[in-house]
Amino acid sequence: MIKREIELLVLSDIHLGTYGCHAKELLQYLKSIQPKSIVLNGDIIDVWQFSKRYWPSEHMMVIKHLIGLIAKGTPIYYIPGNHDEMMRKFKGTQLGSLRIVNKLSLNLHGERTWMFHGDAFDVVMQHSKWLAKLGAVGYDTLILINRFMNFFSEKMGRGKLSLSKRIKNSVKSAVAFINKFESTVCEIAAENNYQYVICGHIHEPALKHVVTDKGTVCYLNSGDWIENLTALEYNDAQWKIYRYYEDEVAQSVELEHRSKNKESNKALFNSLLAEMKITV
Repeated sequence: MIKREIELLVLSDIHLGTYGCHAKELLQYLKSIQPKSIVLNGDIIDVWQFSKRYWPSEHMMVIKHLIGLIAKGTPIYYIPGNHDEMMRKFKGTQLGSLRIVNKLSLNLHGERTWMFHGDAFDVVMQHSKWLAKLGAVGYDTLILINRFMNFFSEKMGRGKLSLSKRIKNSVKSAVAFINKFESTVCEIAAENNYQYVICGHIHEPALKHVVTDKGTVCYLNSGDWIENLTALEYNDAQWKIYRYYEDEVAQSVELEHRSKNKESNKALFNSLLAEMKITV
């Protein structure tokens, strides 16, 4: 299979370790591309809801695939989010081609680009973390219910539904929060002479130009791998939103079937450790 080359890939809000994570689809996507560099923009592993009782092999295989890219020398920047905030303790750490940073500033073809997760601009996160964690549990439960509904909906030929999207789009405060989030980060980016600002956190993929008092900024959001299954791809000085459900090539990638896969999670973990030794 000829892999599609990508100059820079941005992924965020994968939430490995939760029922809502589409690890299988993400793995199909990763196996269909050849990125020259990657930015993991937060909430990659959901430490808030992590449980040893739920860690499917596909989730471990995503980690293993990323570690394999590090072993090959692919530059990967890890920007922790609020769900994997424990990684912020390791800011400045470098293991092989992996670097852990709290934010990232890049010059891409003469355009200044600012990347960060975005939870710093979330008032709930700043003042009521317990409420945010409670909301995360409720969100994951809603996604799980949504999966059951979609199973029967597709069987009946009605297609997929998104409960959380409908709720977000129908609640004025949720829409207002997203708009405020976007305008705030763009204003700060413009004040610091950035032409592009890239976030995650709000699970809302976007690519738009926002006019501020200090100038126009291109705002991008990589979305998530819970509902939208999206990423950001940069090629030939152009950004685009990648959507898994529009990618027939990635959807056709065959993964090793569980029944044929003799590697248990423990074996995959040992393999992961072996590859990490190469990068240190």
